[in-house]
Amino acid sequence: METSVELAGLASAAAARLIDLLATDGWSAVKSSVLALWRSAHPERVEEELTDARGELLRAQQTGDDGELQGLLVAEWQARIIRLMATRPDAVDELRALLGGELRAAGTPEQQITGSMTLEAHVSGGDAFLAGRDMNVTRGGQA
Repeated sequence: METSVELAGLASAAAARLIDLLATDGWSAVKSSVLALWRSAHPERVEEELTDARGELLRAQQTGDDGELQGLLVAEWQARIIRLMATRPDAVDELRALLGGELRAAGTPEQQITGSMTLEAHVSGGDAFLAGRDMNVTRGGQA
C-alpha cells in the first residue's frame, strides 16, 4: 500500500504532466485515457473543465502570461487527482499505467517521468529549497 507521500508525489507528477500536455498537440492523443480515470465521477464535467483550462492556458501562452496560470492549474488538478485516488483506489494503478505509457510517450525525453526521488534538507539558521520540478527563487525583487 502506498503512503500518502507517495500518492501525493504521484498526483503531483500526474497533474504537472497533464497541464504540460493540455497546451500541446499531444493532448488529443491522451485525452480519452485521462478522461477514463473519471469514468465514474462525472467525466463530462471533467472534460468541460479540462477544455476550459486548455483554452485559458493557450490564451495565456499567446500573451506570455502562462507561468503563473500553469502553476495554479497544476495545483488545482493535483488536488482533483488526490480526491480521485481517495474515492477510487483502483485509479492509482490506472494513473501509474497512464504516466508510464501514454503520458510519458507524448513528451520529449527530458519531460518524461522516470524513477523516484527522495529529497532531504537539514538546515540550521538558513533557508532550504527543494523541488521535484522547476523552481524559481526570487530575493530582493530580482529573479
